[in-house]
Amino acid sequence: MDTIIVDYGSGNLHSAHKAFSLAATRRRCGTVSVSASPAELRAARRIVLPGVGAFGDCRGGLSAREGLFEAIEDSVIAKGRPFLGICVGMQLMADRGEEYGSHVGFGWIGGCVEPIRPQNSELKIPHMGWNEIAFDRSHPVFDGFAGGEHMYFVHSFHLQVTNPDHRVAHADHGGAVTACVARDNLIGVQFHPEKSADNGLRFIENFLAWSP
Repeated sequence: MDTIIVDYGSGNLHSAHKAFSLAATRRRCGTVSVSASPAELRAARRIVLPGVGAFGDCRGGLSAREGLFEAIEDSVIAKGRPFLGICVGMQLMADRGEEYGSHVGFGWIGGCVEPIRPQNSELKIPHMGWNEIAFDRSHPVFDGFAGGEHMYFVHSFHLQVTNPDHRVAHADHGGAVTACVARDNLIGVQFHPEKSADNGLRFIENFLAWSP
């Protein structure tokens, strides 16, 4: 298997599969499949975890699929294969999430998923639509980006990292909102690359070609 987008009942699978398949064709990076099979995830060369909805619901949906999280963790943590979490898929990488109660995350990126609290009371929550990203440090998944590019966001919570070095990029919504986190073979983005037009496709291509 090449790239697998995890199907656990929570994610924008159709548009994600379409965007990743297009990027894979353009970059000649193999095939992209959607799967809920633990065996296929253990064999995948890279894994993408989408997520739409509340933190606890997504965590529960993943845990309800027998052997699914264990297969992801074996592939990603034990074997070191590239991993991308999108939106709530990124948030699940944290130690915990505080949306409708406190929920345990994967513990892969130290930190807590907390409500966005804009300093400007006129700014609306959820943070929704196109927003400019600014880089806190460089990373290969953003090769060809200069900063100032716009990505598409839809969320009310964001990941406050324990280690500042794990934050790669942020957006401004009445204060810094985490847009991308990374360490080792792990990447997480709060924006939706599959909905971010040419910038999103360029990001996806970089991820598919990335060899940590």
